[in-house]
Amino acid sequence: MQSSIFSSLFGAMSNEHRIDISANNLANVNTTGFKRDNCAFQDTFQRFAHDYVVDAKSFIREKSMLPEPKILARPRLSEEVIDMSQGAFQKTGNAFDLAVRGDGFFKVQKDGGEYLTRNGVFSLSADGVLITEQGYPVMANGGPVTIPARSNVVIDEEGVITADGAEIARLDFVQPADPRGLKKDGENLFVLEGEEMPAEGEIVQGYIEKSNVEVVNEMVSMIECQRSFEMYQKMISTTDQLDQKAITQVGKTS
Repeated sequence: MQSSIFSSLFGAMSNEHRIDISANNLANVNTTGFKRDNCAFQDTFQRFAHDYVVDAKSFIREKSMLPEPKILARPRLSEEVIDMSQGAFQKTGNAFDLAVRGDGFFKVQKDGGEYLTRNGVFSLSADGVLITEQGYPVMANGGPVTIPARSNVVIDEEGVITADGAEIARLDFVQPADPRGLKKDGENLFVLEGEEMPAEGEIVQGYIEKSNVEVVNEMVSMIECQRSFEMYQKMISTTDQLDQKAITQVGKTS
């Protein structure tokens, strides 16, 4: 019965992780620029020594080997991936609200490091520095950018900033050369483990990009995971009952 318990245990643990992912997605349904997480599965095969000879070859042996070759497939969570699909746009009319259409990220500075974000809700600090909601400087031309107060600011689709018709700087607008190198780091920020390249998308001024989480689909996924988790719990309980019955009754004389 150990095989049944192990399969049920890993199935329950996998669905517990899926529930955590869905819960986090739902918690960020109203987070600007948030990208939902998803998980992928793969089969892990447990092989026995005789399984590596899976064909009956008459020139090697006349009879098939016993026991028969069997492969036990147990699905496992293979990786957690980020769904980078486009979120809906919401018009704000604020000159410092920026949305990204297509591929691309804004670069910000935090604790001396560089991070990427799709959250384009920016504002000016008391010193006129363009900052994020958390107060981190937004990078342009490789560093923070200062914008004159009470000026008419225009930011074009490539990130060029002009104030009263004069060009000030160009936002650092990039994307990863390999999307698999993108990792979440909290506060709606990403770290890039790899090379970056100029963004292929475009910036839209006066809009924000909403979360790409679909509430109905996420709720359905959570209910499915919960029911699967309960099913695996039932399998573990049933297997334990069978083991107890076998221990107490097998070999018992009347």
